[in-house]
Parts: sequence; structure tokens; C-alpha cells
Amino acid sequence: MKFNHVSIMKEQCMELLNIRKDGIYVDCTAGGGGHSQAILDRLSQDGRLICIDKDTDALTACRERFGSDARVSLVHSDYKDFSSVINDLGIDKVDGILIDLGISSYQIDNYERGFSYMSVDAPLDMRMDRTQPLDAAFVLNNYTENQIADILRYYGEESFASAIAREIVKQRLVEPFKTCGQLVAVTDRIIPAAVKRKTGHSAKKTFQALRIEVNKELEGLDKALHDMIDRLKSGGRIVIITFHSLEDRIVKHCFADCQTDCICPPEFPVCVCNHRAVGKLVNKKPIVPDSEEIKVNSRSASAKLRALEKL
Repeated sequence: MKFNHVSIMKEQCMELLNIRKDGIYVDCTAGGGGHSQAILDRLSQDGRLICIDKDTDALTACRERFGSDARVSLVHSDYKDFSSVINDLGIDKVDGILIDLGISSYQIDNYERGFSYMSVDAPLDMRMDRTQPLDAAFVLNNYTENQIADILRYYGEESFASAIAREIVKQRLVEPFKTCGQLVAVTDRIIPAAVKRKTGHSAKKTFQALRIEVNKELEGLDKALHDMIDRLKSGGRIVIITFHSLEDRIVKHCFADCQTDCICPPEFPVCVCNHRAVGKLVNKKPIVPDSEEIKVNSRSASAKLRALEKL
């Protein structure tokens, strides 16, 4: 299956990155290379692009796309290891960083990856990095009922988390979870028809929660963002696309912290934290896709775009 993915808000991302033609840029979630290509098109022969992705299928697609372009470095890694990646490449500071925190259309549509609740016979995988041992089936078959309920409640904001977790534990005693359809059958039984008519597919929130847990999407995100901002040159920018409230909240709070001088509690008479602002917001409010983009790519509907410039 070809790695197809529609890059969300591509032109807006390029505008916010404010690309310097001879600069060093990092696409932390390269995917099929759409955003990476747009960056590369704006670089001179003296520019440099580092493409990071933990999905080897994505890197294969980028390798085919960029060929032997000497300006491009492809790295199989998690963007949370950003500092180690650029250290290994002999780079101290960069001019711009782009992160698309969403799952790619290729991953959703590729049956064998097990990300979609529509692929009932697909294996319960959901790993972005298929070299890691933890997958969705392991979570469902080995986590405790309380652990599963907490994951569904926090990562999926699922109101029926406890009931779904209870049913999962009950069903795995009869037969271990192997396919997406087995999990969909559980959520269909638990969530009332009236709720499904209002909120959509019964498994939507459960699949989101499992995917976040399997890929540890929120774990260490705040620290990773601060590390990246620390490695930006003055005037460099970090541009981030988020897709759900949990990750967007982390990005928003990180950016707020980075543009604030003192973070002492308000009741302190004098500042003792010695915290100083390191950046400023490029866009005061998040940018969202326009109606035309949503019409072409419905998966872009929940996207929010934020950017911070290093002082």
C-alpha cells in the first residue's frame, strides 16, 4: 500500500515557519513527506532538512520521495528524542521545527496496522513504530481493569470507561482480544444507542485512547517541547499541529510558560523562580482549517495550529 497522506494546513505551516533558505529545519513527524517537501522547496542548496519518524513505512516513503538529495537526513526515531537526533548529526541549533501530532491517513487506512475501528478483522496493533513490543492487544489482554478504565477515561474522555473496561476483562477470559472487531463488539454492547446517535461510532474514543497509550503520545511531550525550544536559534520557530484537547492543552501550556517571565505563585511578594521568557507567540489564537480544506479532507476538522518564536 502506497504511503498516501494529505498534509494539513501546509501553506499556513510554511508561513508560520518563516523559512530561511539556507536554514536548518526539522520535520519531526515526516509521514509521507508532504510538509517536508514544502520545506525543501523553500531551501537553497545550502539549506538542510532533517526528517524524523518512528514509522519505518514513512521513512521508506520519504526515501523514495527525496532520493539522494544531499540536503535531507532521514532518521528513524521518536521526536521526543530530538536532542539526541540532532546531536548525532553534529547540529547545535536549528532554524525551525515542525510537528504534526496526528495519525496519518496511511496508518488509518492500512488494514494491517489496526488503527481503524472500521476494519473489524484487522489485528489489534496500533503501533506507529512496529519495532516496539507493546501493541493494543497486549494492553487489552494484560492491563488490569482499573488501568484500562483510566486509559479510556483520560486519553479517550470516554464516559463509559468503567463499564467498557469491565466488559473487556470479562470477555478476555472467554477469548483473548486479537482483532479490532472484538473490541468494537464490546463498545457496541456497552454504549447506549441514543449516545451513539449523538456522538458517532461507539469505538471512536476507545480506539483513540488505546492508540495514545500504545504509542505513549502524551508521555514526555511537555519535556520534549521544552527541549526543542531550547535548541532553536534566536528568531527560529516551532510550529505544531494538534488534533485533540489533551495534546493541545500541553502545547498551549508549554507555549504560555515559554513566554512568561515569572512563574512564581501569585501570593509570593517577590520573584524567586528566576524564570525568564524564551519565546513569543506567533499567532495569539490557534489557526484551524478553512471550510474548503475540511471539505477535501474531513480528517483535518479537529486540527489546531500553534507557533512560537524563540527570543
